[in-house]
Amino acid sequence: MTDTLDTLENITYDELNEGDSATFTRTLTEDELVLFAAVSGDVNPVHLDSEFAAGSMFKERIAHGMWSGSLISAALATVMPGPGTIYLEQSLAFKRPVKLDDTLTVTLAVLRKEPKNRVVLSCVVRNQNDAEVVAGEAKVIAPTEKMSLQKPRLPKITIAD
Repeated sequence: MTDTLDTLENITYDELNEGDSATFTRTLTEDELVLFAAVSGDVNPVHLDSEFAAGSMFKERIAHGMWSGSLISAALATVMPGPGTIYLEQSLAFKRPVKLDDTLTVTLAVLRKEPKNRVVLSCVVRNQNDAEVVAGEAKVIAPTEKMSLQKPRLPKITIAD
């Protein structure tokens, strides 16, 4: 029997309705922050250097804004609409900083369906204190065929000391 946590299942264009919503949650770890810097090339010291960040308006290290944005992408790709979704557009407004060990929850909600399988969704990201950190809208091409597949396994990657 396949564990449902290891399965990705999509929601097709025909199955989606205005007002439908879904969530995706993730916690920012030290490893993820550093790996995001490495992958993106954004090595701004406000993300990586505690001493530098202490002198910034944030007084401590913060996450890259696009880490939060990437969680929206993950939610669209894995939860709603899910596998087979094509990402077309995204607007983002960064409302407050994300800090190490913050747990963010992305809430997607269908705002409207458009011709050619296009769907516009609101995207709100809140931290563990229910404070809004990011808000925006996404436009996607929703899948038209139902699919359920095994979630790909990723290697465990950690930062060497």
